[in-house]
Amino acid sequence: MPKTLFDKIWDNHVVSTLPGNRCVLYIDRHFIHEVTSPQAFTGLKARDIDVFRPKQVTATADHNVPTINQHLDIKEPLSRKQVHTLIQNCQDFGIELFGLGHDKQGIVHVIGPEQGLTRPGMTIVCGDSHTSTHGAFGNIAFGIGTSQVEQVLATQCLIMDKPKKMKIQVDGTLQKGVTAKDLILHVISKLTTGGATGHFVEYAGSAIESLSMEARMTICNMSIEMGARGGLIAPDQTTFDYLKDKEHAPKGEDWDNAVEFWKSIQTDKGAYYDVEHHFDGSQIEPMITYGTNPGMGISVSEQIPSDVPKDALEYMGLSANAKIEGQKIDYVFIGSCTNSRIEDLREAAKLVKDKKIADHVTGFIVPGSKKVEAQAEKEGLAEIFRDAGFEFRQAGCSACLGMNEDKIPNGKYCVSTSNRNFKGRQGPGSRTFLASPISAIAAAIHGEVTDVRKLL
Repeated sequence: MPKTLFDKIWDNHVVSTLPGNRCVLYIDRHFIHEVTSPQAFTGLKARDIDVFRPKQVTATADHNVPTINQHLDIKEPLSRKQVHTLIQNCQDFGIELFGLGHDKQGIVHVIGPEQGLTRPGMTIVCGDSHTSTHGAFGNIAFGIGTSQVEQVLATQCLIMDKPKKMKIQVDGTLQKGVTAKDLILHVISKLTTGGATGHFVEYAGSAIESLSMEARMTICNMSIEMGARGGLIAPDQTTFDYLKDKEHAPKGEDWDNAVEFWKSIQTDKGAYYDVEHHFDGSQIEPMITYGTNPGMGISVSEQIPSDVPKDALEYMGLSANAKIEGQKIDYVFIGSCTNSRIEDLREAAKLVKDKKIADHVTGFIVPGSKKVEAQAEKEGLAEIFRDAGFEFRQAGCSACLGMNEDKIPNGKYCVSTSNRNFKGRQGPGSRTFLASPISAIAAAIHGEVTDVRKLL
């Protein structure tokens, strides 16, 4: 019987089956950070249980870290306590930690791939919903709750119901100025934030196959925003080229054997999906959100729909049937686990080089890891951003979420490359427009929502 990529990986990791649709699933790699791990470690200590396989756990500090003066102690008391607790827990249980000051520190979903810890055919979990990012490499990656973090630390397994399978096929050539971020925002706008609930999504088609690994990570990252359990893309030569020579990637004969295996897990012809959706990538335009969830998105050339919930428009200070282009903005944030990789920064720098951002705009560029930060400095990208009027900061989650010092003030508008535009997500009363890095640059230069194609 033909199997999907998801079926093959799932079946390879089932330890035992339970009544109903449940099974015990083995987990290959467990990423942890400072926000969802403290209670899990407290539970282990209370029951005098060790971490079962500490070498398969990787820790980093990202959500609550400052992005300036990282050599100093964290100012915010709660953030400082969480980060210090992570340090202590990793020492107590023998877990490798990429903390502040470490040259491998960064956002958990950025450091895994760039170090080769994330590879095809794996099961990967983290106490963070955007763990789906890792699915870009052809693996089953998903977020878990704190109680499940404790389960995996203690047993390296999870009791799971098998999700349904959805295929999203995108064919055609993307227009100039249209990125992976626009593609996924377009899909979410059509399927809604609940359109993939209970499913694992496999992305396929010529438009997906043409994307770089960084772009594929952006796609899989936002699978969660349409309710999916996770998203994945079949490994191919693009995947192999990205992983080749990464620190933790297989070497020599092991590499050849790994590639052979990775090719074997691709979806079989005729495999069954519970749901299938098809999109024409050539028809997608630069996208931007206007409301208070990621499904409220339109092409930048369109008007805000007339059937938007009243509370969303009131919160955003916008009107139905009005044009989104030309809306004045106050902040631009380029970063987060969605769009903070070196490719994102290269494309943004290319567009803003020899230009200035509007006088009334405050701009943050926040690399996703210390490796990205160092590379951006080495290539001169950081200097381009500074010359344009941006602040180029240190690695962390930053203004993606109101958990650290980088918050958008009450009532201010921010064009953000992050993944969520919920009420107060970037700080109490903040108003968020989600967009691609190059659309964010266009908005920063003009001081208002702008169709990036006018600058290309």
